[in-house]
Amino acid sequence: MALESAHSSQQSPPAAEFSASSIYDLGSSHHSLAVNHIANRNSTDSSPFNLPVESRPLVTIVIPAYNEALILEQNLQLLCDYLRHLETDYRWELVLVNDGSRDDTAALAEAFASGYANVQVIHHFTNMGLGQALRTGFDHAQGDYVITLDLDLSYAPEHIEQLLLKIRQTRAKVVVTSPYMQGGKVSNVPELRRLLSLWANRFLSLAARRNVATLTGMVRVYDARFLDSLNLRSTGMEVNPEVIHKAMLMEERIEEIPAHLSWRSQQANIQADRQAEALPRRKAPRRKSSMKILRHSWAIFYYGFVFRPVMFFIIPSLLFFLSALYCIFWMLVRSWEAYQEISQIAPPHDLSEVVALAFQQAPHTFIIGGMLLMLAIQLFSLGILAVQNKRYFEEIYYLGSSIYRSTKPPRPSASEQANVHSRRSGH
Repeated sequence: MALESAHSSQQSPPAAEFSASSIYDLGSSHHSLAVNHIANRNSTDSSPFNLPVESRPLVTIVIPAYNEALILEQNLQLLCDYLRHLETDYRWELVLVNDGSRDDTAALAEAFASGYANVQVIHHFTNMGLGQALRTGFDHAQGDYVITLDLDLSYAPEHIEQLLLKIRQTRAKVVVTSPYMQGGKVSNVPELRRLLSLWANRFLSLAARRNVATLTGMVRVYDARFLDSLNLRSTGMEVNPEVIHKAMLMEERIEEIPAHLSWRSQQANIQADRQAEALPRRKAPRRKSSMKILRHSWAIFYYGFVFRPVMFFIIPSLLFFLSALYCIFWMLVRSWEAYQEISQIAPPHDLSEVVALAFQQAPHTFIIGGMLLMLAIQLFSLGILAVQNKRYFEEIYYLGSSIYRSTKPPRPSASEQANVHSRRSGH
């Protein structure tokens, strides 16, 4: 139910991809949000991270897009205007992954990228899902930090600087935006969707036993070297909890910042389209989330099990055991009544006569009590095995990750990338 990741999670067979980039245009107009942001930055002291251009860390913004023609140009322009005002501290690039869109997303994205040397568009020929789109973006990312962002800007661009400050100050490997932690906020989201997302994240937080309020959100910043060490498998929205799970297995630091999640109205975009194309006036379409609730609910349940399998066995076993004790209590009551009944005629020869009479009088109590007790014992045993298997899996994953990291070439630092770029420019 993670409303933050409102990207299509339909899966298709693997498809080819290609990239395109173009020349950077310094003459693009600034939006009011970016202008206000730079005014605020100039009114304060210079950033403690202010460095020479060649030493500034490179930040990669990865944005998956599926059928986003209605909002693509305006939101990309807004985002690039904002990013230009971070250039005193960072270099940046933007990687947009068109995940098999069936509208004009591909053409509009290519047209927009033609004005920027640091904007590239990667195309999937078929819709492959959010997870695959992010993995494609990660493969093309060159930055020291990688930020994943929704194209609808349901999290405002200002969160980018907050994420970068947090990851550099704490040296965490993952920093998540959280509308559900103290200081976070949710606006313009349907109540049912908000509740489903809230309780899904509470469930996962409980299962993970981590002080992280949002595990399903997509808007995050990653340390690029950590991201390179991951071998991700998910192709849908479950990629977000998968990253958190693997970070936990590797005992990496995970942080979060309070964030404002707001579903923005697309009425202005629709009116602009009408004016440009002279469309007849009709009811404006509303932005829809392509999230498949049932499939995502299963993914949430599955990763809850992956985070803490013992919770799915030990807790039910205790509930069954308490229910069995209730039945056993009434079995004893029935047996005592049967003993008194037999004693009025003749003393019973053995206890089996008492139990047999009690069973005849209330067979359901004995049957249900016995079944509940067996289930409690079986689930408790499975819980112990689950704990043991989880420990084995964690050890194997840690060893496998160490081998995987050792076989991958190290990512060059920002200064090394700048030196390579300057040598190429010199030629």
